[in-house]
Amino acid sequence: QVQLVESGGGLVQPGGSLRLSCAASGNIFTFYAKGWYRQAPGKQRELVAAITNGGSASYADSVKGRFTVSRDNAKNTMYLQMNSLKPEDTAVYYCNAGLVAATAVGDYWGQGTQVTVSS
Repeated sequence: QVQLVESGGGLVQPGGSLRLSCAASGNIFTFYAKGWYRQAPGKQRELVAAITNGGSASYADSVKGRFTVSRDNAKNTMYLQMNSLKPEDTAVYYCNAGLVAATAVGDYWGQGTQVTVSS
């Protein structure tokens, strides 16, 4: 089956770093990385980082200079490098990508991975 599988979340102290991965699973023909969202308890899901088909990246003001989105199309994988983490970064992070497969095409979301920044 076609799906996005996230990994890399966990508990980290303020100022620490984490790298999230988002890998497409299944018989994938083409992987179109789109970006990362996050949702904190009681809040709306927000766009954190976006990446275009050409590889250009953009970021929410709250994470500029600290987060970096990248992709490896040969591995059908997208990453989010998170540095200088703050407690307000605590949320469930979701990846988003377009996938083309033999019997499916469309917009897909990862299952979500918890990031907790706390002392």
